[in-house]
Amino acid sequence: QVQLVESGGGLVQAGGSLRLSCTTSARTFSAYMIGWFRQVPGKEREFVSTTRRDGSAYYSDSLKDRLSVSRDNAKNSVYLQMNSLRPEDTAVYYCAAGGWGRRFRRPTSYNYWGQGKQVTVSS
Repeated sequence: QVQLVESGGGLVQAGGSLRLSCTTSARTFSAYMIGWFRQVPGKEREFVSTTRRDGSAYYSDSLKDRLSVSRDNAKNSVYLQMNSLRPEDTAVYYCAAGGWGRRFRRPTSYNYWGQGKQVTVSS
C-alpha cells in the first residue's frame, strides 16, 4: 500500500504561483511514476503532469508552459510548481502513483491516490 499526502494548496491571486508537494513513506516510491491530476465538480479528473522514476516529466499540452515538476527520490517527494495561475486553475489537485505506462494521462493508470488539495485562484 502506498499512501500519498499532498501539501501546499490554498488561495492565490491570479498571476501568482504555487507549489504543491506530494510525499509518501513508501520504500518503493522511486519505482513509481507520480502523476498530478486536478478535478472540478461535475467534470472528469484532468491530467496535469507525471514524472518517471528517472525524473523525466510529461505535461498536459494546455498547461505545460506554466508548469514545472521535480522529483526527489531521496525524500520520497514530487513537487509541482504552477505559475501565472488563472481562475480556471481552481480545482482539487491530486497526486497519484502507478507503474510506468504509455497511458500515463489516464487516471486508471494509477493505483494509489492522495486525498487531494484545494487550489483556489481568485481574480
